[in-house]
Amino acid sequence: MRSIKGTTLVWALAALLLSGAIALLVGGIAERRARADLVAGMTADARLRQVLLASEIARFRLLPLALSDDRDVVGAIRSGSAVARDLDIKLAALAQTTGASVIYVIGRDGRAIAASNWQDAQSFVGMDYSFRRYYREAMGKGSATQFALGTVSHRPGLYLSRRTADGGVVVVKLEFDRIEREWCAAGGITFVTDRSGVILISSRPEWRFAITRPIGAVQAAAVRADTGVDALKRPPFALDGETMRLPGQRPVLHDVVTDADEGGWRVHLAMAIQPTISGVVRGSALAAALVTLASIALAWGVRERSRRRALRTSELEAAVADRTRELRTEIEERIAAETRAAELREGLRQANRLAALGQITASVAHETAQPVAAIRNYVATARQLLARGEARAVDDNLGAIARLTDRIGLVTAELRGFARKGSGTIGPIPLTEVVDGARLILKERLSEVDFTVPDIPPDLIVVAGRVRLEQVLVNLLQNAIEALTGRPDPRIAIELDVQDQMVSLIVADNGPGIDPGVTERMFTPFVTSRPNGLGLGLVIAQDIMTDLGGTLRLLPATSGARFEATLRRVR
Repeated sequence: MRSIKGTTLVWALAALLLSGAIALLVGGIAERRARADLVAGMTADARLRQVLLASEIARFRLLPLALSDDRDVVGAIRSGSAVARDLDIKLAALAQTTGASVIYVIGRDGRAIAASNWQDAQSFVGMDYSFRRYYREAMGKGSATQFALGTVSHRPGLYLSRRTADGGVVVVKLEFDRIEREWCAAGGITFVTDRSGVILISSRPEWRFAITRPIGAVQAAAVRADTGVDALKRPPFALDGETMRLPGQRPVLHDVVTDADEGGWRVHLAMAIQPTISGVVRGSALAAALVTLASIALAWGVRERSRRRALRTSELEAAVADRTRELRTEIEERIAAETRAAELREGLRQANRLAALGQITASVAHETAQPVAAIRNYVATARQLLARGEARAVDDNLGAIARLTDRIGLVTAELRGFARKGSGTIGPIPLTEVVDGARLILKERLSEVDFTVPDIPPDLIVVAGRVRLEQVLVNLLQNAIEALTGRPDPRIAIELDVQDQMVSLIVADNGPGIDPGVTERMFTPFVTSRPNGLGLGLVIAQDIMTDLGGTLRLLPATSGARFEATLRRVR
């Protein structure tokens, strides 16, 4: 009996030691994998926040351009205070509608003549802004962007300025309080730095205008002069590579940073990794230990089958119940993650459409500026004809004005539909309407190339959603236009291949083609061969085509690039 008890004790001690060793081994592997997965997720999240921030700014870039040619703005600059009050009211309504912090107009002398905050105690009206860089650059170059502290409100923001035809300047100021609150609620610490490493936007407002790395006295003086702050704050943390330490706080944070955008802005996301993964490590280690002990117990049970049968059955039932609960929890978490992923994909599609609209602002301005100028000429002529009593000629002028307004309405209606968030409805639509909509949106940019489109029968119906399919076609055409920059004979052609069940729409160009280094990974997020590209356009386009029941792929080509989008045909 003593020998049996001694043998049992030895087996028990060996089982504990073995399970402990395996638990340590599995825990280390689980920790490394969990850390890598979390860092990859943080990196993707930081890039997504950078994309959404860029789309928020792009949404307002069109506003100063549109106001620079507004007749009320032009009239106020020419006439001064006589019509400024009406412009004040108009700017206040426009700021409330768009969500801009403040919109104001600066006259030829550098003083604000109208502002959306004209009724506030801190109104900008009458203030001298001739010393501001965004005013000087707009007067010299036509437009400017500057992040600075407000001289009146003392609130930081991004200033977007545009010179008017009569020598004034329209300015739109954006403040990022809402985005900072959303970042704070999302967890972690998010902040944006400029080229000098100075924090501009942060989920911790007290970090604004703090440096993140040592800078020289001359550079610091230039940053203070440009941002309008009296002094730059000391670094609020110690950064060693990807490790961030906050004074007097634990745990240590892991910092990921995105690549700089066109303005030199980088998005940082800092998060505590160790507390997040410690639960995973403990669970993995405990599971490994339990599995090891269960295996040893099973081997021991083979020798003592009759005596240990009831206990082994009970342990197995408990293990099955635990695993069933774990699987149920895992399924619920996976369903929630897939729902969130679907929401993020739709957000990326909307951001991609808004970014595309920001890139074709010049096309919109050109397409509407010519009819507006023609309408003004017709109105002036009609007044002269009316004074001479030539009613028939006046009626002809009014008919021409009506046709021009219809043209402007067609352009703006198409752009509003393209920018609107898609409903997700998929059904039969005429393919020619989608192609005509994309051509209208990109009309100005397509005029720079030799663009050919085949005759598309009006009764050729495909299964799709108009806005989403139009977004795919706009992405492919914009990529082709950018690839043809600098070529003496740029050509883009749309080809059509109609089958009984499917329709293939092919966009081909005579550009340099796709870099072989990215061909196999071109539909992977954040893979791009362009210096300023984010690598999301083709990913979003392929995702849309999959949702529509079609495909998007790169076709072999001897020169240039050929992309084929296939759709289901409705007979």
